[in-house]
Amino acid sequence: MSKRIMVVDDSRLVRVQLGDVLEGTDYEIVAYCRSGEDAVAQYDEVKPDLVTMDIIMQGMDGLDATELILKAHPEARIVIVSSLAYDDTFERAKAIGAKGFVDKPFHREQLLKMFEQALS
Repeated sequence: MSKRIMVVDDSRLVRVQLGDVLEGTDYEIVAYCRSGEDAVAQYDEVKPDLVTMDIIMQGMDGLDATELILKAHPEARIVIVSSLAYDDTFERAKAIGAKGFVDKPFHREQLLKMFEQALS
């Protein structure tokens, strides 16, 4: 049975790349959100197995959205996928409860390995 992924990123390019990377795997993208607000609003509806979360988006950023989702759903598994690969960003993501961090641009093996770890 495939794992359900919710992609939160305002970039169409990243959404396309994630779709390409996940093609032929046990992962299925079931929702796309372009903002943190969308992600928080849709999480209950979608009930994904895993969320990929960008940080920089219009409106609510990905770290705030991650925090809100995890407060309401402590079992949520969220992997930050961002180009903001700084120590303080890693630390905040970890402190909030994100399951991992993948730098953009990402590689297929790196992403799939992080998904596996987040789901185990």
